[in-house]
Amino acid sequence: MPLIQSRYQGPPFYLFNKHIETIYPSMMRKIKGVNYEREKIETPDDDFLNIDWVKGGNQRLLVVSHGLEGGSNRHYVKALVKLFVGNGWDVVAWNNRTCNGEMNRQKVLYHHAASYDLRTVVNHALLSGDYEEVALVGISMGGGQTIRYLGELDQFPLPAQVRSAVAISAPCYLPESVETLYQKENRLYEQRFLKKLILKIKAKALQFPEIDLSGIDDIASLQVFDERYSAPLNGFSSAKDFYEYCNPYPFLEKLDRPCLIINALNDPLLKGRCYPYEMAQKNPSLFLETPERGGHVGFLRKGEEFTYSEIRAFEFINEKQF
Repeated sequence: MPLIQSRYQGPPFYLFNKHIETIYPSMMRKIKGVNYEREKIETPDDDFLNIDWVKGGNQRLLVVSHGLEGGSNRHYVKALVKLFVGNGWDVVAWNNRTCNGEMNRQKVLYHHAASYDLRTVVNHALLSGDYEEVALVGISMGGGQTIRYLGELDQFPLPAQVRSAVAISAPCYLPESVETLYQKENRLYEQRFLKKLILKIKAKALQFPEIDLSGIDDIASLQVFDERYSAPLNGFSSAKDFYEYCNPYPFLEKLDRPCLIINALNDPLLKGRCYPYEMAQKNPSLFLETPERGGHVGFLRKGEEFTYSEIRAFEFINEKQF
């Protein structure tokens, strides 16, 4: 019954509600001293991924997966890179297709179930270096991708080097997480995502003129956007089918490597089964920590460079070395 009592004492006093806990670090937090070496790798479907390395000749490798419309340049990725590199790890932070500055070749973009691209990154990394241990950390959408990657054992056995993982602010039950964006108080998050995704579809239409852009600037919700673009571009009949397919929840029971999920109870983008207590009680490999505070990818600590969730990820992964 791996339910973990959280030690997080909460954010600085000026981050006085869940929205400020979420928005402030996203807009204001800066991490210095991370210098990447970029590599472009090919995918099995004739596309490419941009992956960013920090290498130090170590035998342990961390693979970091970012959130929706994020990338290796985001503060939460750079902080994990800095923390792990400073403590004897190599790190590779990968960018989902279209993320962090370059449009991909294929018509598809990326989504919460793009574990196939994470698999490409891990396999490439293992061929690139003599790594004895690989750990994964996924943030928000990247947490869902990480869970799915670990849970697809029936079809894709994991490399023996993959030892442990952490998912932070992960939408463990995606259909319920999507529902939070329909709430009036969360409209800011929805519109921020929507604006960026609309720009990407316009760019994609330059590559594929058959993509219909009529009325795209009138789309007012992610649900409508997903119904019109995300679902059909990825081969689904509806947004509902798309969300169900991308849902990481069914893969939680299949995990056989130690995996910690850190989801704050006041996360504005999570609800219901995004807090998988029942799964954690059933699966000894699934560890669940649900602090009272933290917002979505927040978890700031007064006067500290690294957040509580980043420190916990480091602690957990190092504790779970085999």
